[in-house]
Amino acid sequence: MKKLAFGLFSAALILGAGTAVFAAGNNNTGDGLSFDKMLPFMQKMHPDSSKQELEDMYKACHENGGMMGGTSETKSENMMNQF
Repeated sequence: MKKLAFGLFSAALILGAGTAVFAAGNNNTGDGLSFDKMLPFMQKMHPDSSKQELEDMYKACHENGGMMGGTSETKSENMMNQF
């Protein structure tokens, strides 16, 4: 019984530590987001919007003061790493 409890505790500790390390990563791949890279995805999500409307939406979300906290090429942290 003690071996089983120790094994379960060890597995939970290892999985918890692995999850924490994964969550702390900032997935900085060196190539930041740009409007040109996001345009195909944005057109799928908002098919009735014009290119200018999508660009305005992108700027509102990704530039300074946007809800994504400036996650464009200049900042590698994402919204969750601000806390």
